[in-house]
Amino acid sequence: MRIEQYLQEKKALIDREIEKIIPRKITEQWLENVLGEARFEYDAETLTKSISEPIWDSLDRGGKRWRPALALLACEGIGGKEEKALPFTPIVELVHEGTICADDIEDDAKERRGKPCTHLIYGIDIALNASNIMYFLPMTIFYTNSKKLSQEKVRRVYDLYVQEMMRVSIGQATDIYWHRGKKAEITEQQYLQMCICKTGVLARFAAKLGAIIGNASKEKTDALARFGESIGVGFQIQDDILELSEGEFAEGKGMVGGDIHEGKRTLMVIHSLKNGSESDKKRLIEILNSHPTEEGVIREAIEIIKKNGSIEYAKKRAEKIVEEAWREIDKRLLKSNAKELLKELAYYSVGRKI
Repeated sequence: MRIEQYLQEKKALIDREIEKIIPRKITEQWLENVLGEARFEYDAETLTKSISEPIWDSLDRGGKRWRPALALLACEGIGGKEEKALPFTPIVELVHEGTICADDIEDDAKERRGKPCTHLIYGIDIALNASNIMYFLPMTIFYTNSKKLSQEKVRRVYDLYVQEMMRVSIGQATDIYWHRGKKAEITEQQYLQMCICKTGVLARFAAKLGAIIGNASKEKTDALARFGESIGVGFQIQDDILELSEGEFAEGKGMVGGDIHEGKRTLMVIHSLKNGSESDKKRLIEILNSHPTEEGVIREAIEIIKKNGSIEYAKKRAEKIVEEAWREIDKRLLKSNAKELLKELAYYSVGRKI
């Protein structure tokens, strides 16, 4: 697919912008630019070790940067210029990386992208602080690029950031409560709304950010926001599907059935609990609430989910969400290369294998 090549090409550009926000080596000059002149003395060496190194250790592991790429495509898709949106792409990616770092601590995860999680390498205290600072560092973009956006646009982007950050926390709170087994019955509609808040919002943020910078009308901005949101939900459902069908078994995050170990109520679990036999439902809940690490127990849960056709159901549901979102945006954007790549990105989100 062309979208894979596009993502590969833009990744280096996006990472260069991220380095402007959080350099690999923190200097006194950077600290003064971001925080102001020290009254006494900053310790740049310590901050490199406790902030830059853990953040870049995570960023350098991979990730396709599809969310910031979505911001670029949304801007171009409504007739804007990529170079105007590019400096603002770190907002989306750094917030995303911050949520990953926090999620891994909350989930007691062991592995992320083939390496031990950040908190296992650097400690929970440093990882939590790195997660927090990734939520706020992107705001320094408004210092360095204040002349590139009008005050009205700065206000709109800032308001958007605050609102979406609240939604991310609401989605995570819901997900945590559920996978602790605190709610007996969860509806599909509740799950999808949780997905919108936890995962869909950052894709919506990206699409809306690009639209605002590209001077889109309110109608197109809102449509692109819903489109991005749908890609995010589709991406999450596909992620959940891959958790049950890809990779090798290993304790903790990164294994087949990692979500089973964490007790997560995914769309597939909700479907199985609604459509399975009473014995299957009882056993699946028992397994989820025990947060198992044994391969046999985890695979037992996966077999229950497969037996009830829940993986196929989730796949079709994700595809339908993305198809409906594309139909809505298709009629609002003029034909262009960016529009074609937006379509490819949408279908890539629910068809990828990794």
